[in-house]
Amino acid sequence: MMTDPIADMLARIRNAAQARHKRVDLPPSKLKAEIARILKDNHFIHDYKLLDDGKHGVLRVYLKYYQDRPVIRNLQRVSKPGLRKYAGARELPRVRGGLGIAIVSTSQGIMTDKEARAKNVGGEVLAVVW
Repeated sequence: MMTDPIADMLARIRNAAQARHKRVDLPPSKLKAEIARILKDNHFIHDYKLLDDGKHGVLRVYLKYYQDRPVIRNLQRVSKPGLRKYAGARELPRVRGGLGIAIVSTSQGIMTDKEARAKNVGGEVLAVVW
């Protein structure tokens, strides 16, 4: 049994990027698909697809590289199952002076720290990416 599927997803993406893989396959969930959507919208990955393998399905993430280096330099889990991290709209972290993003779970859905600040909502800080 996996206790933290989000940390598993981030670790798989981080490991695949360091190994220069073109894609990585993950067990799917709606939350993971939303995180992949945010990574795609912010140009950290090329694309993602939900595939049907006849069982539970597969979330396939296509990684992005620039000048032979992964675009994702760092991917860290912030809020963990044993210690949740919540922040209000004004306390949301600014990652690398705005060069990175924080992925936040709010009452209005999963979004980046910039979107959450614009909508003036806080929530659980899931991860930071740069």
